[in-house]
Amino acid sequence: MVSVVHSVASQSDFEQFLVTLAAGLPAADAAALTRAVEYAWQSYGDRTLGSGERIWSHALGMAVIIAGLKLDVESRMAAVLFAIASIDEHGLARIEELFGKPAAHLVGGVSRLNKLHPITRGVVAANIEGGAVAPAEMKVQVEVLRKMLLAMVEDIRVVLLRLASRTQTLRYYAANPDDQMRFPVARETLELYSPLANRLGVWELKWELEDLSFRFLHPDTYRKVARMLDEKRSEREQFIVEAVAQVRRELAAAGVAKPEVYGRPKHIYSIWNKMRKKGVEFSEVYDVRALRIIVDDLKDCYTALGIVHNLWTPIPKEFDDYISNPKGNYYRSLHTAVRCPDGRSMEIQIRTWEMHRHAELGVAAHWRYKEGSKRGHEDDYDEKIAWLRQLLTWKDEVTDSSDWVAHYKQAALDETIYVITPQGKVVDLPQGATPVDFAYRVHTDLGHRCRGAKVGGQLVSLNTALETGQQVEIITARQGGPSRDWLNPALGYIHTKSARLKARNWFASLALEETLSEGRSLIAKELQRTGQTAANIDELSHKLGFSRADDLYIAAARGELNQRQFQAVARGGDIAEPPPPDEVIARPSKPVDGNQGILIVGIDKLLTQLARCCKPAPPDDIQGFITRGKGISVHRSDCPNFANLAALHPERVIETGWGERTTGVFATDIIVDAHDRQGLLRDISEIFTREKLNVIGVNTQSKQGKAHMSFTVEVANLNYLQRTLTLIHDVDGVVGVRRA
Repeated sequence: MVSVVHSVASQSDFEQFLVTLAAGLPAADAAALTRAVEYAWQSYGDRTLGSGERIWSHALGMAVIIAGLKLDVESRMAAVLFAIASIDEHGLARIEELFGKPAAHLVGGVSRLNKLHPITRGVVAANIEGGAVAPAEMKVQVEVLRKMLLAMVEDIRVVLLRLASRTQTLRYYAANPDDQMRFPVARETLELYSPLANRLGVWELKWELEDLSFRFLHPDTYRKVARMLDEKRSEREQFIVEAVAQVRRELAAAGVAKPEVYGRPKHIYSIWNKMRKKGVEFSEVYDVRALRIIVDDLKDCYTALGIVHNLWTPIPKEFDDYISNPKGNYYRSLHTAVRCPDGRSMEIQIRTWEMHRHAELGVAAHWRYKEGSKRGHEDDYDEKIAWLRQLLTWKDEVTDSSDWVAHYKQAALDETIYVITPQGKVVDLPQGATPVDFAYRVHTDLGHRCRGAKVGGQLVSLNTALETGQQVEIITARQGGPSRDWLNPALGYIHTKSARLKARNWFASLALEETLSEGRSLIAKELQRTGQTAANIDELSHKLGFSRADDLYIAAARGELNQRQFQAVARGGDIAEPPPPDEVIARPSKPVDGNQGILIVGIDKLLTQLARCCKPAPPDDIQGFITRGKGISVHRSDCPNFANLAALHPERVIETGWGERTTGVFATDIIVDAHDRQGLLRDISEIFTREKLNVIGVNTQSKQGKAHMSFTVEVANLNYLQRTLTLIHDVDGVVGVRRA
């Protein structure tokens, strides 16, 4: 092992280093780790990273950090061997052969994440420096990058290895200043890696990542805050010594066994951040002086809290119970701030040892549960894994309220992939998405003109399922539209609903254009026949009761325009009275028994049924669709299902209207959003009773104090419904009511 002693002063120092690296491991694992160190030294030689640091030194630094997180031997070996895959094309196979598949799997994961450097740094640089991209969109891009880093790996230990690597890089820059290199690295760290460490609860790394990055980016401010800390250091340390002794005495008197009480270290970035966010001076930051109390039992936490509030005056609104209400990353602790006799404040954290281990190591602490599962603790391990999966959804990390940001907020890790545009933008898509889905997500026009795709520089078919981390380039035609084959589910070209809807809308607009073209031709012929080719079409349309010329063309194409009236107005006559029914082309038939007064244009004695998806009722604007074997299905004109059907089969759409008299009752849905409270459902039900509306269906949901209610009621005419909606809106707690 003498050959390995290159970065330490002596053989004995290196042996002590190996002891540190293998702390807590069984003898067999420690021996395997030593072999990995020897293999890494032989492989790396004097090679360096882009930062200028020797790969060998970086690997040892990573391994020490990973050992400090108390991760398993595979993680420690992966830290030592992290760069093997980049210097040897057969490196992963060699690692698997010599050190096992788990270690090779982790090294492979680290290599995949390292390939994202140009993308992550580019997006973060754009976010910091500004540019053409809107700040809100750039904020989401950074958020999606964090998700992508997590989605790229199947093992959360790979992310911990990446955080350890970044910490070691910042340590190197602290010892070897290089402003040109360390500035972008520090920016990327604050935007991506310290939030990752925070979300994973690895405070031990989070604080160091933040403090070093802050030191590089704002050296003057860093020195100013550090100087303010140093000026009162001796006074603060003496106060903490006395406070610790006082708390220990009181805890012992209360019967709390073997409590750990000590002063918390100060983190400069945290102090500066609080000063900036709260707009307060250094002396007003509560955790400049801070204690931490660690006890054995949960009940002792609250006992300690009572003692602290007895010794010093609690500061209002500065108490947080993260035990009863843990943070999103499952951080649990009691936080309080108190006013001391000298008028200054002090922050105190109180937790159990289990909470403390999680607070310091975060997600890393829970990999040891896997060993416990072999001894009959499968339930505990399953619970921790379920918690990890929930953690990785990042469901409470984005606070922007816009709809498109909410989309990212709801995306779950195991249902989402992250692919990259040629410009380096990250796009999230549901698992199973294809290049066509990708094209439509980037831009609707790009989707319409999509003709081919390259993934990683290689041509692929348009129904290829994409995977996280791939770079996708769309090959387009100059003009044109989607293929009808894309709408065939069996062919697998489109996976997402939004892409399918956009393609269908294109065909619907195409049918509309054909209708407009036919109407223009008919109107032109009619004007030519009457000798009025110079007539103003817009003015003519308004005289005939149409808001725009396109509506006139559509009416002409559908045979809804009265020829005699048109000729009279075209020749300059006054607006004619509505013509009798026998003068209208394709005149409506008489109401058919059993059709509830529905008129089908041009067809008599045809079975009709009201669509359940939109529940039309008089006086809704309605359209008919000819079904296979079930007659005419009547939809509201704004029904999304009808729009999809019309786009696919425009030839089966038929004009429909209500007759002069409608019979029977019609089902309609009412949606109510409210702040949940006791008696809310009763109060709304009483209104339906008073208004004599028959309720045939109720569905209510309540979550986090918000109630969402759906009622299906029977009405003879929607005109009678407005009064009911107004009364419901006046109910205490109701924030919105509408017809579905």
